Amino acid sequence: MWGLVVLALVVTYARLPVTELYRVDEGGLSGALGRALVLLNFPIALVAVALVLVACDALPRTAWWVGGPAIGLCAVIVIPGVVDELDLDARPVNVVPAVGVLLGLALTTVAARRAGAGFAPRRSGDPLRVAAAVPVLLLSLPWIAAELGTSLPDGVFATTRLVPEADGMLLPAVHLGHHHGWDGALLVLSALLLTRVRPRSRRIEVVLDVWLGALLAYGLVNAAEDFWLEQVVKRGWVEWEIPDALRPDLTLVWLVILLLAAVFAALLASRRSA
Repeated sequence: MWGLVVLALVVTYARLPVTELYRVDEGGLSGALGRALVLLNFPIALVAVALVLVACDALPRTAWWVGGPAIGLCAVIVIPGVVDELDLDARPVNVVPAVGVLLGLALTTVAARRAGAGFAPRRSGDPLRVAAAVPVLLLSLPWIAAELGTSLPDGVFATTRLVPEADGMLLPAVHLGHHHGWDGALLVLSALLLTRVRPRSRRIEVVLDVWLGALLAYGLVNAAEDFWLEQVVKRGWVEWEIPDALRPDLTLVWLVILLLAAVFAALLASRRSA
């Protein structure tokens, strides 16, 4: 899933002029690859942490000699300035979390080969997962189109209508290219898929439940914030905006994220006693 997103991003950013994209100054293939590198930092590194936990659970303990550093490298994204939403061109420091992601991919590949390829059996809760994923995908249609370098026609969704920004510039309601709301939606979808995993280690299961609960809460709030801004505020229906929730802060919106994360983690943990 993430591979398709990265591919779509590279193609779109390579062929479109930077004036039609968001917070990037470098164009062409090199600029597109740089933007993909930043995407490996955020939000893919967040998902890579969960993949490392799953892979190391299925491998011998020596796998942690790679898994531990992989998680540490991914965690570099929390350092201020590593990923700047106001400047999404790649910087040398972005290579560090990307290496963590690649190590996580390598561990996942080894674990998958060790387990054998095949479709996972049906799990309890799959209907609920599908019921949650479908509306997330439907509401993400404008972002999916933007990722592909195009726009849906104005109608059900506000997309191409020009809206004045804070600096006075007129921009489409949904700009072309990648959106952090789509990041949030993808985090939700990734977490839903990974909740199907049943680790052998009780300790890893607990950590994974907490991490997936956090991804669900963080992804859901950021998707809702971006959707509300583009589809409600920019239509002029209301003026109130959901506060920015990309970076951890001592704000009400982050209290909501923490409470939701606790609820989701508790719900995931309840599977062990079911």
